[in-house]
Amino acid sequence: MDHALIKDVISSLLTACNLPFDEITVSEEEDTGVTRIDLKSASASRIIGWHGETLNALQQLAKAILRSKAKLEKAPFILLDVDGYRRDQEEKVCSIAEQKADFVRRTGNRVALSPMSPYFRRIVHLHIANSENLQDLTTQSTGEGEYRQIVLMLKDESKGGSNDQSEELAPVIAEEDGLENLDI
Repeated sequence: MDHALIKDVISSLLTACNLPFDEITVSEEEDTGVTRIDLKSASASRIIGWHGETLNALQQLAKAILRSKAKLEKAPFILLDVDGYRRDQEEKVCSIAEQKADFVRRTGNRVALSPMSPYFRRIVHLHIANSENLQDLTTQSTGEGEYRQIVLMLKDESKGGSNDQSEELAPVIAEEDGLENLDI
């Protein structure tokens, strides 16, 4: 995707919304296929909004504008980030998945993570699949809509283990696991 066009669209959008920014950096992530747009701003909290609502809205608008201007068949896969806000969330979800992976290894039981957005489920699926130290595990998405969640399990269980795959799983650990406030 044309980085100059992306910078122009984001700059115009932020200016029109009266949201000050200092710098826009665009990069392509080879492993995920995401075009990441990193903003630097002294007013990052204004751009992020309540639990990322403003940031999500800006991201959706940017996708629509870029699709129209670049005459694309579908919206580009872009991720708008401000001062590392999204990166912190990605690291948090991967860390929690690794903690749950330890539980799966110790007990041999499947465990369901809290429901999360498609983006964060994708991050977890890719993290488990691409991490050398997690190759004994696999992931599966289950549920529908806002209640869609990831189930972590040992690979040998996924190939026909005795657990009934159709039963609905609740998160095994009842305390908050830190996934409640993911903003994308």
